[in-house]
Amino acid sequence: MSNKNPPYKLGLLCLIPLIGAFVGIGLIINGVFKYKNKWLVIIGLGGILFTVAAYSFLFYELRNGKESAKSFADIAQKQLNGLVQNIEFYKLEKGEYPDSLDQLQPKDMATNINDPLLVRKMDSKIDTKFHYQKIDSGYTLFSVGIDGIPKTSDDIYPNISNSGKPKIGLIK
Repeated sequence: MSNKNPPYKLGLLCLIPLIGAFVGIGLIINGVFKYKNKWLVIIGLGGILFTVAAYSFLFYELRNGKESAKSFADIAQKQLNGLVQNIEFYKLEKGEYPDSLDQLQPKDMATNINDPLLVRKMDSKIDTKFHYQKIDSGYTLFSVGIDGIPKTSDDIYPNISNSGKPKIGLIK
């Protein structure tokens, strides 16, 4: 055993997620090889486990939390409002509304056609695009809302005022 006392106080850094995992690895290595101290190894393991737990909680909250859903709903509202402008500009250029939102992207790659409330679920089996349907001389456009189910009471529609502007084709 080494004459020097093990650096137990470094274990406080383990309370900082991510950094704590790296410090934990260092404490484990030092605990096994340099100090041969089981408490230093335990503190290191605790640091790694704390980081895993913290990021697992954040990941779960991002996908399923109500507060994060409200934030994503705000983002969806802003994106929908911008998407209406892109759709109307497309009509000005082409003379008709696009058949799908995908037709907007070749022109402007910055156009976001994905619903953040669906993207946050990180499910590759679902289509994450905003719901869009061309109808005769107009179109419908909406987000699935917080419940993630289309055509329910919490769906989010573009918040566009038509006062003083030319008529647009958005059908709510």
